[in-house]
Order: sequence, then structure tokens, then C-alpha cells
Amino acid sequence: MLVCGVGALGSHAATLCRTLPVELALVDFDRVESRNLLSQAFTRPGVGKNKAEVLRLQLRNFYGVESTAYPVRLTRANIAEVAAGAELLVDCLDNVDGRLVVLEHARSTGVPSVHAGMSADGTFGLVRWGERFVPDAEDEPGQPTCEGGEHLPFIGLVAATLAGVVRDFVRTGEKRDALVTSA
Repeated sequence: MLVCGVGALGSHAATLCRTLPVELALVDFDRVESRNLLSQAFTRPGVGKNKAEVLRLQLRNFYGVESTAYPVRLTRANIAEVAAGAELLVDCLDNVDGRLVVLEHARSTGVPSVHAGMSADGTFGLVRWGERFVPDAEDEPGQPTCEGGEHLPFIGLVAATLAGVVRDFVRTGEKRDALVTSA
């Protein structure tokens, strides 16, 4: 299972999926910043280091779970190599270009993909399978959605919903979509 983007949603969802009978792989080019500690599953010693690599180490050190880290930005040029062998793509990216890379690769290879995101104002989150997913462009490129711990309980709720959807797929093959609202 390749988790694409291990920021707020991806880091929490990957941590919650640690007990599933799958091999976890994590991809993210970004580095942990101190402001990420409020909304992402990273600890202070990870600040300044690559998110995928830090999460790989945390999964091993805290839970004894081995995983693979890809400290790169997913692009059309590298996704075939990064996703080689993956039987499920879990998209937690925060930009339309990255989401399209994952979605196009999934559709062209037949690998199932599930996509998760939340609105910048924290009013709703969405988990949707690739067959029914159409990515929305952000209002502004690179627009932050979870800065400074905003929406923290809601981030956890959306990440837990995603982990539950992934668990159901791994166990039964069911592809359940979910809409999560904060109201």
C-alpha cells in the first residue's frame, strides 16, 4: 500500500493502518516543520527531516512496523517506479497536480486508488475511490489546509475514516466512499 502524501491526513492514516496485513510504503518530498507538529503525526526530533523518512522511522521505533520511504515528489516521470508493486494507492496529497498523477497512474495500471482530502475551512472531508473521484483545484496553489493545528480533531476524524475505508477494502474488497462533516 503506497500512501501518497504523509502530511496531516496521510501521516495519521498511515499510523492507523499500521496493523493491517499490508506492506506500507510512504511517499512525500516535504520536510517536517515545527508548525506541522500540531496537526501531523510527527515528533520534535523529526523537524527538518523528510516526512516520509521520519514517519518510516516512527512506525518502526514506536510500533515495530517496517515500511519503505520514498522522499520524492510524485510526478508522471517517477510514479511507475515508486508505485511498482503497490496493490493500493492512498492519495492524501494536497494539490491537484499530484492527485492527477496518482489518479492517472491508477487508471492506466488498474491499481485501485482511494483519495482523501478536506476543505480548507475544515467543514467537510471526503474519502472517494478512484472510479468516482474528480480532483478539485485548490483556491490558491499550495494553499495550506491544516496550519497551526487548525481543525485538529477533524483531521483525526477524516484520517480515521480513511483508515476504516482502507481496512474494509483490505479485508473484503469493499470500496466504500465517505463524506465527513464537522457539523
